[in-house]
Amino acid sequence: MKNSSEFQNYTFKENSFKFVRNDAKISDVKLETKPRTAAQDAFRRFCKNKSSVVAAIILGLLILLALIVPLFSSYDVGSVHLGEVFLEPKLFNAGTGFWDGTKKYTKSYNKDGTINGIVYDAVNKVPSGFNPDAVLNLVVDEKPTLINIANRYGKGGYIVFENQSDSVAYLSSSVFLVNAVDNYKVSVVLHNDNSLAGELGEYRIVLNGAGEEILLKDWSKDYSSFTFDLSGALAEKEIDSVEAARLSFELKSGESTNSYILVKECVFTTDNEDAFITSSDGEVADFSELGFNDATKMILKAPNAQSVFPAGYWSSNGRRGIYASEVYFCEFVYDTYAAVYGKADAVYAASDFNDMVAKGWCEYDTSVGPASFKRLSEDCPILEVKGQKINVSTGRLLELEVVAYKYSALGYKRMPRFIFGTDASGIDLFTRIFAGMRTSLLLGVCTAAFCLMFGLVWGSVSGYFGGTVDLAMERFCDILGGVPWIVIMTLCILHIGNNFATFFLALCLTGWMGTAARTRTQFYRFKGREYVLASRTLGSSDLRLIFKHILPNSLGTIVTSSVLMIPSTIFSEATLAYLNLGLQGKEAFGVLLSSNQQYIQTNPYLIVFPSVIMALLMISFNLFGNGLRDALNPSLRGAEG
Repeated sequence: MKNSSEFQNYTFKENSFKFVRNDAKISDVKLETKPRTAAQDAFRRFCKNKSSVVAAIILGLLILLALIVPLFSSYDVGSVHLGEVFLEPKLFNAGTGFWDGTKKYTKSYNKDGTINGIVYDAVNKVPSGFNPDAVLNLVVDEKPTLINIANRYGKGGYIVFENQSDSVAYLSSSVFLVNAVDNYKVSVVLHNDNSLAGELGEYRIVLNGAGEEILLKDWSKDYSSFTFDLSGALAEKEIDSVEAARLSFELKSGESTNSYILVKECVFTTDNEDAFITSSDGEVADFSELGFNDATKMILKAPNAQSVFPAGYWSSNGRRGIYASEVYFCEFVYDTYAAVYGKADAVYAASDFNDMVAKGWCEYDTSVGPASFKRLSEDCPILEVKGQKINVSTGRLLELEVVAYKYSALGYKRMPRFIFGTDASGIDLFTRIFAGMRTSLLLGVCTAAFCLMFGLVWGSVSGYFGGTVDLAMERFCDILGGVPWIVIMTLCILHIGNNFATFFLALCLTGWMGTAARTRTQFYRFKGREYVLASRTLGSSDLRLIFKHILPNSLGTIVTSSVLMIPSTIFSEATLAYLNLGLQGKEAFGVLLSSNQQYIQTNPYLIVFPSVIMALLMISFNLFGNGLRDALNPSLRGAEG
């Protein structure tokens, strides 16, 4: 190694050095990037969080819909539309199989093997109780199902006559006239089946009337078929006629349980073509209606609202039921919109019809009549003209009898579509959801804003000054926080009423304490940092230290928690609604979900759509809050990546 003296005597030659850049002028280079403000830097960091950006977009759309939909919707959420209840969600045309306003009805089986489903009306060729014009893809069972319930669309089966007492029970026909010359007969068909609860009982058949009792069949357990000659029985007793006769089945009580008999048919015949029977109010019926060959039809006969018994009604002091009635079940798709807004007979006044003609929707010639009608536009609700009413003296058209779509009578220009369906009041669920969201969001934003401001002030003072001030303020929070929130809310509602102001007050009474606690924690974390001590040394005031140096470093966590307070408030309102303490007079998420929960099995869309929107709102707020936390974090200012 060379010593220092050798370096001191070292001689540099001219070619030992050379210019690195001798062909250009060297100077400072102008910065290519533009300076960014703190807000721009925060926005840039926020945009780097893709999930937060998506959440912000979704949140913006939901808030926009909450503002616009209730204002511009033609459906009043405060009105009831009974004719439009429970319409299925519809976005596409009926028959597409998805979101098309149709509802599928299928059979299901209980644990005991019985069937739940829609019974087929074989007379009208339609599922029972449904509009035939709205039924699609109808499939009817090939074989009947036997049920033990009297259904108006069933047939056949057996009458179960049961004795549930300790004495003899009777099953008696209506009163009828019988004589010894017109060959009155009755045919009885019984059934031997001991699979029912109880035991097959001992019975007899008698003919009563005018103080006479004619025994047709003595006590027996023979459950076969019989034919009795009523006229012959009268002749044997030397009785010419009985005006108020009754045929009765008498049944003894069981030895250890209830007894019963099964009657399939009881048919009366006579050679007297003028024979008739009357009901309790004097209604005349054919004599053949005295008996029955369809047990289901007979068992369905019942007195009317005035307690008048129909002709052919069989009275009893025991229990009457039906066994093995035949019904056909069916499966089908039902277009709920066609049922409500579809075709129906209607009467149009001449003035309304002339307006349609003037608009070019249709053509009509009064002199020709209904055959001249032509439908020119889809806007025309009239499909067919069936008749017209003309003023005889003037020859002017007064009104038309037509077949038209019912939506016109309900005030619609064309068949509506409710993309979320309608609820039990016939209200558009889409409008109601966003009307409720507007109320819930307003409540959440107002509560979060107040709690943020008050909590910031309280937490800043407590955390900055510490000591006795902090101790006193914390003990106050402990006392207030020890009172259950639900108790505070309930007391406010009971004394002030469950309106918007009450909810806001009750939520703010204790809601600020979470923000205050987080602010206090952040102040204890940052108030001892070097930059704060340096600023204090330079003479900064307490307000400057709080709002310039400490609070900005704490905003990320505090703002995030305040944003999350909005969905928390919405959840709180929903919880109270399920406790019957929800907002009154206003639509809100909680009120909507609470009122629709009873339809979760029959009309699940009433719960699904509001729940999905609410979940989307909650998730968006959470992701948006996470993005704000990163954007407002001063330690990340200027960071790349």
